[in-house]
Amino acid sequence: MAYSAILIASIFLILAFAIERLSRVIRLPSVIVMIVVGLVAKPLLGSRGFTLEGLEVAVPILGAIGLILIVLEGALDIELRKDRIRTAAGALTMAVAGFFFLTFFFASIAVLAFGLKPINAALLAVPFAVISSAVAIPSSDFLPERAREFVIYESSVSDILGVLVFFALLNSTGTLSSVMAGLVGGGVLSLLLSTICAVGLMLILVRIDGHIRFIPLLAGLFGLYAVGELLHLSPLIMVLMFGLALNNPKLITRFRPLRTWVDASYDQTLEDFKQLVLELTFAVRGFFFLLLGYWTELSDLASLDAWLAAGVVLLAIYVSRHFMLVASGHKRAAALTWFAPRGLITVLLYLSTKEALELPRFVDGTVVLVLLASSGLIAVARFRLSKEDAAAARAEAEAQAAKAAAEKAAAAKAAEERAAIEEAEAAKAAEREAAEGTAGVAKAEEATKQEPGDAPEGKPGAA
Repeated sequence: MAYSAILIASIFLILAFAIERLSRVIRLPSVIVMIVVGLVAKPLLGSRGFTLEGLEVAVPILGAIGLILIVLEGALDIELRKDRIRTAAGALTMAVAGFFFLTFFFASIAVLAFGLKPINAALLAVPFAVISSAVAIPSSDFLPERAREFVIYESSVSDILGVLVFFALLNSTGTLSSVMAGLVGGGVLSLLLSTICAVGLMLILVRIDGHIRFIPLLAGLFGLYAVGELLHLSPLIMVLMFGLALNNPKLITRFRPLRTWVDASYDQTLEDFKQLVLELTFAVRGFFFLLLGYWTELSDLASLDAWLAAGVVLLAIYVSRHFMLVASGHKRAAALTWFAPRGLITVLLYLSTKEALELPRFVDGTVVLVLLASSGLIAVARFRLSKEDAAAARAEAEAQAAKAAAEKAAAAKAAEERAAIEEAEAAKAAEREAAEGTAGVAKAEEATKQEPGDAPEGKPGAA
């Protein structure tokens, strides 16, 4: 049995690698293909007598580890500069506005459809209102740099906000005041502790000697994350700040006592750490989505109620997102409208919701359908981006043509003006020459009149 498990795990990893490669060719998010492969693998393995047990424990654990690594990987790609402040502020505004609007909208529907109390309805709404950074960040590699940074910021903030609000609701006494107290208190405490832990972890990394450095560091990061979750804080803030601090060491070295901590070998250390995080993220993410597909019951996806509910959720997500992006004046609004996937964080929060509430069975199918559809619609973002780039190229070509025409017209006008000036100068020169010629003739005639005349012929000259 042990060797069978090793064989299945090896096959899953190789499949995940092949799916990643295939997704680049077919331009479809790998998440969809992985879940579908997991769905198909269940009956195939069952026919061979293989059954994977303990998924109800393994999937949430893999999901939590994957979420940490994915947010860390995204943060390690962000370079903080003054010219990026506007991008970060826009992403923050979009994440907060979109999250609270969708939470209110979905909670209102849950109250009407399931007869839930407002607090419980909001608890169910939060998983559907959160953008999944686990899907958004890896799928944003085809976006321009500014748009990719927008996606990283927005999805990370959405995850953090979702976790904070979810546990504030879960641990409340059912009143709005208790929710707000948990949200504000948890947010401030999370930010404070996350700052301290992130800086501490970075300084530990740059001071550790020897060949084994990264695994103990990641173990510390996972441990601090688990402690934060047990205290119902939002430790994703710590993960995000840790990644930002590592990729932007100037945030730390600006303080005089810490200036000597970052030496010449830091860049190579950072590159090695990024490579390890990239490899681990691939493995954990691949296992999670393949096992999620395996864990999903096909009967849950066959429910008409699940499809109707998924349709309502998706319509609300994309209509509201489009209007918000257009209202904000974002240059990539047409493409980013479709960049609102639900995924790993949605599944994790929904599993916690199921433990707290009794929900109809079809909601399980709704979660998977929303996850698949929202991930698939990222392909539309790629198409819209291509159209935007083509339109931008046409506009640039037209602008260049107009500029060239204007320059040509200006050159022609300048040539005409030069010709007119030269013609005027030539005319003036001709007039001067004519005047000088006339004056010369007149002077010659006058000189001729003043000369003495010759003696007449036939008269004798003087003796």
